[in-house]
Amino acid sequence: MSLSLNECILLLKEHHLLKSSAVQNNVGTEMTGIAHDFKQVSGPTLFFCRGAHFRPIYLSMAKDNGATTYVAEKPYVEGNGMNALIVVNVQKAMAILSAAFFDFPQDDLFVIAFTGTKGKTTSAYFTRGILEQAHPKHVALSSTIERVIGPNPDQRFTADLTTPESIDLFRDMRAAVDNGMTHMVMEVSSQAYLKNRVFGLTYDVGFFLNITPDHIGPNEHPDFANYLHNKLQLVVNSRKVVINAETAHFNEVYAAATTTTNPDSIFLFARDDFKLDRDDVKIDFRFESLGLDTTASTFKLIPVTDKAAALNVGNHYALSLIGDFNESNATAAVIAAGLAGVDGSKAAPGLAHVMIPGRMESLAVPGHGTVFVDFAHNYGSLKALFAFLNREYDGAKLNLVLGAPGDKGVSRRAGFAKVINESVTTAYLTTDDPGFEEPADIVAAIETGIDHDRVAVKTMLDRQAAIAAAVRANGPQDVLVVAGKGADTYQKVRGVDTPWAGDLTVVKRVAAELEDEV
Repeated sequence: MSLSLNECILLLKEHHLLKSSAVQNNVGTEMTGIAHDFKQVSGPTLFFCRGAHFRPIYLSMAKDNGATTYVAEKPYVEGNGMNALIVVNVQKAMAILSAAFFDFPQDDLFVIAFTGTKGKTTSAYFTRGILEQAHPKHVALSSTIERVIGPNPDQRFTADLTTPESIDLFRDMRAAVDNGMTHMVMEVSSQAYLKNRVFGLTYDVGFFLNITPDHIGPNEHPDFANYLHNKLQLVVNSRKVVINAETAHFNEVYAAATTTTNPDSIFLFARDDFKLDRDDVKIDFRFESLGLDTTASTFKLIPVTDKAAALNVGNHYALSLIGDFNESNATAAVIAAGLAGVDGSKAAPGLAHVMIPGRMESLAVPGHGTVFVDFAHNYGSLKALFAFLNREYDGAKLNLVLGAPGDKGVSRRAGFAKVINESVTTAYLTTDDPGFEEPADIVAAIETGIDHDRVAVKTMLDRQAAIAAAVRANGPQDVLVVAGKGADTYQKVRGVDTPWAGDLTVVKRVAAELEDEV
């Protein structure tokens, strides 16, 4: 892979990003590396000065390591002697130049993208499960949990971000293509658009699942309007669009989709009994729950319109991942597969056995009820989870182990208190990726909104101790939810990914101790 200085200049001009350039040598000079981290610079490299924590010394170090050109929003004396490309927005420039450096790998992949406050990961895994049935070892994944860029175990990596930085994303896409992948399923967060990580990227199919207030705070979106605006960018940048018609702000979502997509290429889905409050738009797919318990669920997908019937995905489907809310995610996945050319006969077996690390994993603990470990990490996802558990465990006490991340998602804390007041008997407030905030302050922000006359609250900042106490205190008919971290094996503490045993591992350890004590 390489990119010439001249190509950089032309691309930046084409996208109206270039303010000025200082060329020290021939514009035909090739750069064989691209990086935003000086530690990844080796040889003639295109280096980006980006991020709130960028320091000019990083440019000096990149130069020492061989970088020949830098891209920044202002000149730096540390870059004297280097080619300088001064741009309007360095994050947008990085996305555009990264795609070009890796020779536009997205053009060789069928890319399916999901956005939504909840359900992105589940929908992405369901979709990949179906596509893998039809195209074994040819489906890449970019998700909150992991990145899969090839068929071999050493081509799977733990994810750092829901949507990687643009250089990393296009590098993954290029590796996926080189490894024989033909499809990619990806989650696209609102932060990806806020930070311009996917600027210029167009998806073959884009999904808008839902939206509720989230990711609003000092280090994220300033308000809900900004959050919604960034979410909407996915439907604006998709060739075909699929929308959950039950989402809040449906009219805004649909209007955004129609600005760039013909209505014939926009598909809507909803439950069988949902009524849309407008007559000019038809729902294309309906799904009907046929059976649901604590081990499996079955549902029927019904094409309603001619364009829906043409995808040939109407069928009965079974899920191993419990929760009626997952039927909506599964419906999205089946439609995604249909738009990728996979019919219902292949979609059903591909979907049936998909399990997702950290999503509704359960363990029956003799004498101490049932424990669920789930990634649910905002009001909407917890509300849906507890609504399901209330139906399936009628009359059971629902207990919860929960924390909140630091430095982001500040708006979630009030939402956590609200859902605790609505559904929880005993809440164990603990630590969950505190970052640079004090865990006690985060917990206090949640506790402030809890009705102590209704809910028993126990604060235990040691997450392992909190889980142990909650499992031991859980009654024989009680249900305990350990929420927030899912399959994560680290805690983010003051900039360091501190090893964490994992919620389910701790639950199993406590269960084993209880068994030994009998």
